[in-house]
Amino acid sequence: MSPLALITGGQQGIGFGIAQALVAAGFRVALVAEMSPEADVVGEALSTLGPAARYFQHDLRDIAHAESCIADVERALGPIDTFVSNAGVPAKVRGDMLDMLPESFDFVFDINLRGAFFLAQAAARRMLSTTSEHYRSMLFVTSVSADMISIERAEYCMSKSAASMMAQLFAVRMAPHGIGVFELRPGIIETGMTAGVKDKYTARIEGGLVPAARWGQPGDIGAAVVPLATGKFSFSTGAVIPVDGGLSLPRL
Repeated sequence: MSPLALITGGQQGIGFGIAQALVAAGFRVALVAEMSPEADVVGEALSTLGPAARYFQHDLRDIAHAESCIADVERALGPIDTFVSNAGVPAKVRGDMLDMLPESFDFVFDINLRGAFFLAQAAARRMLSTTSEHYRSMLFVTSVSADMISIERAEYCMSKSAASMMAQLFAVRMAPHGIGVFELRPGIIETGMTAGVKDKYTARIEGGLVPAARWGQPGDIGAAVVPLATGKFSFSTGAVIPVDGGLSLPRL
């Protein structure tokens, strides 16, 4: 049977780009997100991906059901070979960090860190209790914001910085079992999440902000995921992979 990848937020944006790349590489994919299975975007994703894809509804904030989410996927499709922690949310309001409200901080951290950790924990436990004929991996999609400061969305930056440490922790914990763990840091990617700032960043990209001189696309992340998920970099577990067109390179 072909390998199975679980992708949180795989129905849209970067997650969908990852799903498309993995399906093209011969994977089956389980898309996991909080939205209703009846949502248009879910139907469109499943239609595009074809019979290799299934959708499972789960809200990352509902950590009490993290274990049952993993169990539901495995009951329907078999053991998970690749776990992709991708789903995340931006700051509710961009603005001065001195005006940030606790509600915004909690909203971002509940999904980007707390919920992401406990679902990854559940997946890791299952990986250690099952066997597979395929290479197994855990991939954490964070952001250049894990290391690059944006004071108008401080809660997002802090959540991604903490998620980067989460990936490192899982890398050390899972390495003795031959399970590779990697962190991918997207830069400025053209998705629904960045639609509201498209004009602002297009001007900055044209002004030289990104050495590659273009917006990143979800497919750019997908292209980076495939060799990681198929074991091409198995001895590089714990590696941080920038997918940002050179945005994070230090320059004078």
